[in-house]
Amino acid sequence: MLDMRPVGYVIGLLVAVLGAAMLLPMLIDIADGRGHWPVFLQSAVITTLTGGLIALSCANGVKEGLTIQQTFLLTSGVWLALPVFGAIPFIVGATDLRFVDAFFEAMSGLTTTGSTVVTGLAELPRGILLWRGILQWLGGIGIIVVAMVFLPELRVGGMQIFRSEGFDTFGKILPRAGEIASRISVIYVGLTMACAMAYLATGMTTFDATVHAMTTVATGGFANYDRSFAVFGPGTEYVAVIFMLLAALPFVRFVQLTAGNPQPLLRDSQIRAFFGTACVLVLIITIWQVAQTDTPNETAFRKTLFNTVSLLTGTGYASANYMLWGAFPVAVLFFTGLIGGCAGSTSCSIKVFRYQLLFASIRAQILRIRSPNGMFIPRYEGRAVGDDVLNSVMSFFMFFIVTLGLISVALGMTGLDLITSVSGAAAALANIGPGLGAQIGPAGNFAGLNDTAKWILSFAMLLGRLELLAVYAILTVQFWRA
Repeated sequence: MLDMRPVGYVIGLLVAVLGAAMLLPMLIDIADGRGHWPVFLQSAVITTLTGGLIALSCANGVKEGLTIQQTFLLTSGVWLALPVFGAIPFIVGATDLRFVDAFFEAMSGLTTTGSTVVTGLAELPRGILLWRGILQWLGGIGIIVVAMVFLPELRVGGMQIFRSEGFDTFGKILPRAGEIASRISVIYVGLTMACAMAYLATGMTTFDATVHAMTTVATGGFANYDRSFAVFGPGTEYVAVIFMLLAALPFVRFVQLTAGNPQPLLRDSQIRAFFGTACVLVLIITIWQVAQTDTPNETAFRKTLFNTVSLLTGTGYASANYMLWGAFPVAVLFFTGLIGGCAGSTSCSIKVFRYQLLFASIRAQILRIRSPNGMFIPRYEGRAVGDDVLNSVMSFFMFFIVTLGLISVALGMTGLDLITSVSGAAAALANIGPGLGAQIGPAGNFAGLNDTAKWILSFAMLLGRLELLAVYAILTVQFWRA
């Protein structure tokens, strides 16, 4: 029989940590003197006590490591439990959201999707705004650990190709996660502080700089204003671009860089492909903008650079309503969101390395057709790629496309139009943030969707953040019989 105690113990501890984090926005609200601080005190007490009791009740089953079954359950269970408790301040706070909306907002925050159902952001208590930033910041560092420790061990979506990348401890998943998390945390905090200081230098207030630094480094996209980054100046947009790009790079490369070894960062083919893709996309849309509109060249370049990088990295900020740019740029930007950043980053979507492996496999197959007697093996960074990795990547692509179609159909059945259904499914599954159209596009939000659509999208965010297969595995009968 499957022992759930180790899973419950870890989830309980993380829920308690989430409750402790609620004290930070409470202090902000106390300082503001507007009387909103009891919201976070109550939420913190409920969350911390519940998490602590769960951990205590499961403590007698703690082991050094986890089985594969327990690890699958842990990766999915954490991202189901935390949004439930993370939603409490939205329910009892000034937002006064219903549970479906509060859960959607918390799930969007912790999965760093960035879709929102909250309007009138500038009028909300600062504690709520900070809580949205904290959710994304915690989700960002959490998904790095999941992507670097759990998914490679579980052979999900081809992630096993990074199994020993930079960290040579194998097995005993929890000790390994602790080692990696401690080393990455320093980098993550350092990038956040650097981003906040850079925002301050461009004229942001201290509070805005802090919250936006959290959501930038997490590539989350929650902003403090309904107009997102359109309220800030050009310098702020360029700073955001720099840190969105940095956050979309493999964090293990930063660890190696700080250890005095810059070569892996400079030679990583995934990083080169990522920057190459970004440059090509920005160039194409900028040329279109300059040729088709009377927008000044610098403005066209800056708006294109910012919004393209935002969608490519899955951050989801918007500094312009790109729905007004024309059909061609909108189509390019839609597919841009389905590319994503690098593996082992806070970025989302399909990820660059999977496209590299896909193209390598296609190239090898074409060469086999042309020369049947030849030996052509797909390679990644000079290394032969095993069939298990290729099969995992192909399975991921298949599941992604099929899931995207099913979610789009499900959303359509709730009464949404075609553009809203397809773009909403893509925005949630790829953890991008905004969709397309007047309702959920860069100038709108998800508040007007029906409750069924919000539940579907919340589940899609979970699927996308955990690379689909990690969630699908626990839904099979064979998993529970193992």
